[in-house]
Amino acid sequence: MARPRTKKHTVGKAGRKRSGRKWSGRVSRTSDALDLKGGIFKSNNPEEIARSLKRSATRSRRKKGTPYQSAMSMLNFYINRAGKNLPEKQQHVLEDAKEELKKVFGREE
Repeated sequence: MARPRTKKHTVGKAGRKRSGRKWSGRVSRTSDALDLKGGIFKSNNPEEIARSLKRSATRSRRKKGTPYQSAMSMLNFYINRAGKNLPEKQQHVLEDAKEELKKVFGREE
């Protein structure tokens, strides 16, 4: 007798099991590379976002790269994870925060 297929795991295109949850959600919940101020990415002030990311990245002892790399990666991760659900106004604020992050780390070009 054939076993009934469970809904818990399905096989994706590459033959990998998928649990129905996205890896990015798990990273957001469990990663402790940076201790971010709550709701910082909802701020309308790019300078505040950049300063907060810099503060978190320079204080963290758990990051793998430089503080600048960690801060920029976290910002990009948030933007990419939000995707189409990110309002256009907030998208612009976060893109401006990238430029501010470069300034606060002295990486202006």
